[in-house]
Amino acid sequence: MAETDSDRKGALSVSEVSGTKIWLSLWKSGRSVESHALASIASLGMSLTDFAVLEVLLHKGPMPVNTIGKKVLLTSGSITTAVDRLEAKGLVERLDSASDRRVRVVSLTKEGTKQIKVAYAEHQKHLELAVSPLTKDEQRQLVELLKKLGQGADQLKGSIAGIQ
Repeated sequence: MAETDSDRKGALSVSEVSGTKIWLSLWKSGRSVESHALASIASLGMSLTDFAVLEVLLHKGPMPVNTIGKKVLLTSGSITTAVDRLEAKGLVERLDSASDRRVRVVSLTKEGTKQIKVAYAEHQKHLELAVSPLTKDEQRQLVELLKKLGQGADQLKGSIAGIQ
């Protein structure tokens, strides 16, 4: 006798899948992975804010304070405080913009670069562990499906009455 989807332990049949089930599964798994990621960052001796600022500077290069704030979802006051804290630790520095005298650009120092490279590499290992229940092919498929889902949902914005 052939095994069906509903015969496997924990597997859902096609009739059991719904938008609500998918949303709840995304929410729960997202919270679990997020919790793992936050614990990872805490184990590195950094706050989430400091890690996020250093990481964006590592991967995107020097940028104005307000641009960093937008990328890491911090208010103007919060990003200024974070940069002040990182500057006091010698991890970042503020420099004058070459193109606009009114703008101050935040850049990693040598020590900041060294620390975030080590921390980021360790964080990557922790995240690989978090997704290790999935094979590499399943991870690739998941990324593709999540992109497709997100793009489809974005295209539907505003199509439901009252949603803008």
